[in-house]
Amino acid sequence: MIDLLGYGAFFLSTALIFGLIALGLNLQWGLTGLFNVGIAGFVAVGAYTSAVLTSPDAADRVGGFDWPILAGWLAASLVAGAVAAFTGYATLRLKSDYLAITTFGVAVVVQLVALNAQGLTGGPFGVAFIPRPFASVQSDPVLFNFANLGVVVAVTLAVYLALERLSRSPWGRVLRALREDERAAIALGKSAQSYRVQAFAVGGGIMGLAGAVQAHFIGFIAPDNYLPTLTFEVWAMLMVGGSGSNRGAVLGAVVVWAIWVGSGALTAAVVPGDLQARAASLQIVAIGVMLCLILLWRPQGFFGARK
Repeated sequence: MIDLLGYGAFFLSTALIFGLIALGLNLQWGLTGLFNVGIAGFVAVGAYTSAVLTSPDAADRVGGFDWPILAGWLAASLVAGAVAAFTGYATLRLKSDYLAITTFGVAVVVQLVALNAQGLTGGPFGVAFIPRPFASVQSDPVLFNFANLGVVVAVTLAVYLALERLSRSPWGRVLRALREDERAAIALGKSAQSYRVQAFAVGGGIMGLAGAVQAHFIGFIAPDNYLPTLTFEVWAMLMVGGSGSNRGAVLGAVVVWAIWVGSGALTAAVVPGDLQARAASLQIVAIGVMLCLILLWRPQGFFGARK
């Protein structure tokens, strides 16, 4: 029973970190209509920034700055936001699928830099010994997982409340106006490019913060953590929860992560051990089928507005 509680805390921590990423995407897509498929790249920028600034000295890469964890998280958010702002300034004149292709290219570039810039990122070996909150109680897995869950809940709640306030502010209303009718918003004197860059930067900063929280929660990161699969997962979470709803972004993350973990556990339990490698694709099939059923039942997501 105690082990089950500890795993439940670990599961919720992971799901809420995904929820944090989905909140950033909801600001970009649900509120502003910016089609970003480079999510994994911005998450990676935040994770590596905080990991490099807070981890101990290493012989084969930059490190040894020993920043506090909170300072690393703040720097991760700022750096990821700056990268997103630069990307937005350079690409937001593009529309829909052209913007999607460009942001995907940015994510690929970030992943290749993480893989090859060994002196900065550790290359394929990644960054280890990342300091973890409440490291003094790691010997008690249940206490450690619940302590980290408290931190993740606090960060997610703070971002959620801030975004709820922003979405109801004049700034948020301008973003919705640009999404719904750009020409009308411009006719009222609003700068479409300026507001879009701002929304893209804030959303990217939230994704970077989520990457940093995840890096310190796990204690190790590598380029394989930031493959395009991560982008697919987060988009699925937002669609299931309801695009345009911050509450839906968080709930969708919990539901989709439960499907992802549950289908993997079911595949492992049903398929013989010697066929596990081949059966891994069944997990993707199961996830796709369940997502289709959910979206057939609720096309607008759990909390999305009805047409």
